[in-house]
Amino acid sequence: AAKINDQESCVDYIGPDGAGHYVKMVHNGIEYSDMQLISETYFLLKNMLLMSNEELANIFDNWNKGELNSYLISITKEIFKKKDTSGKYLIDLILDSADNKGTGKWTSKSALDLEEPLSLITESVFSRYLSALKEQRVYASKILSGPKINKLSFNKKDFIEKIRKALYLGKIISYAQGFSQLKAASEKYKWNLSYGKIAKIFRAGCIIRAKFLQKITDAYAEKNDITNLLLTPYFKNIANEYQNALRSVVSYAVIYGIPIPAFSAAIAYYDSYRTA
Repeated sequence: AAKINDQESCVDYIGPDGAGHYVKMVHNGIEYSDMQLISETYFLLKNMLLMSNEELANIFDNWNKGELNSYLISITKEIFKKKDTSGKYLIDLILDSADNKGTGKWTSKSALDLEEPLSLITESVFSRYLSALKEQRVYASKILSGPKINKLSFNKKDFIEKIRKALYLGKIISYAQGFSQLKAASEKYKWNLSYGKIAKIFRAGCIIRAKFLQKITDAYAEKNDITNLLLTPYFKNIANEYQNALRSVVSYAVIYGIPIPAFSAAIAYYDSYRTA
């Protein structure tokens, strides 16, 4: 099995009947939203701040040294630098139409059955479906109008930091939704899942492996019966500190006419959840 810090094996018994498969499915669903949030971040930096691929690579490299440290951030940094045989950046040549294998869809279907508000993962699935409507989008781009921008003023360095905070909080909200769904499934199917152990085995050898999974493990070590990760001390503090950044990024994107469905879903869920 994959090992964390070359010592601890990331393997565990999950539960009876289909529990292990279910957890893997939700892992893949979280992966969908992780990748969607990263792609929306790229789209904002590229289209609002007009950053070059080299600048993007440097920013992601810098982010990967902090709380966003993860497998997906580290490979995205490399993707920005990748060139084809003619010396052109590969990312600028790839068709903006995404396929899917179904695990995100299954996760969302299960969320509907369990009555879980899994908005980020579901928006990520819908985003792939929308991206596949390439011909329709090309036609619509010629007849549907967007906002006419009188130059919006923002400090570039400050806005990059706001995007970083929005990305981190967006990821946290996505994981909070995913683990809430695992809890609902565990209760319905009587699996008695250990959520701390699940976060622990996600730390190496999988797509969503990220530094902050340790924070999830720590939270469940204190209390396995957490209602929602956003209510735990570490994540509550991050949410309270970063929510204005997420709010600001979404506001600017809407004004610019840049679609960021996962970020938008994150702030909508956050505001709905905290409304008495």
